[in-house]
Formats: sequence, C-alpha cells, structure tokens
Amino acid sequence: MHITEEEISTLVDRFYAKVRQDEEIGPIFNAIVDDWPHHLAKLKDFWSSTMLGSGRYKGHPMMTHLQLPLDPPHFHRWLTLFEETASETLRPTAAAEILDKAHRIAQNFQAGIAYQRAASTSD
Repeated sequence: MHITEEEISTLVDRFYAKVRQDEEIGPIFNAIVDDWPHHLAKLKDFWSSTMLGSGRYKGHPMMTHLQLPLDPPHFHRWLTLFEETASETLRPTAAAEILDKAHRIAQNFQAGIAYQRAASTSD
C-alpha cells in the first residue's frame, strides 16, 4: 500500500473540516453528526480498514447513508472536496489509490440510494 495511517488521519481531519464549512453538503453532515471527534475516529477506522485491511471499522456505511437526504450533486461535491484534499495532503500514488476507492464507494452508495428510493415509491 502507498498510504499510511498518519496520512489517512490527516486526510480525514482536513477533508471533514472542509465538509463542515461547505455550503452545499455541510448542513447535511452537521445536522446528523453531533459528536465530530467520535465521527472522525470512526471515519479513520473506515479508511484504515478499506485501504490497509486493518479491520478496525465495524459498521454498515451503506445503511447509514441510505438514511441521509443525499442526491447525485451531493456526491459530486463530496468527491470534489475529497479529490482536492487528497491532492493537497497525499503523495500522488496514495492520492490515486484512495480516490479510486472513493469513486467506487460513491457509485455503490448512489446505486443503493437510487434502488431504495425506487423500491419505496413502488410500494
């Protein structure tokens, strides 16, 4: 792997500092996250498990995101900020690895949300 735990920690901290201030997606996250230090620790565990196979993350991120009022423009904004922060904080190889994973995760989440919404409107 080309990314370290320290790099993941720095990326998550800097990225979510931007998210919290962002006019488009900040209100969504700020409305649901009441303990940012705890949430950031969980996100670091998620990315550590995803990128390094650490197994620290225990949870169901798809189920959590299905409950949020997220639309494709929100994912686009999230990815834009994530790409910007990754290129500011990581070496190019590490940035490329995590961005590839982030894009695949975003596609899966968007597909899951679209499927759930379609299923709930057909009931």
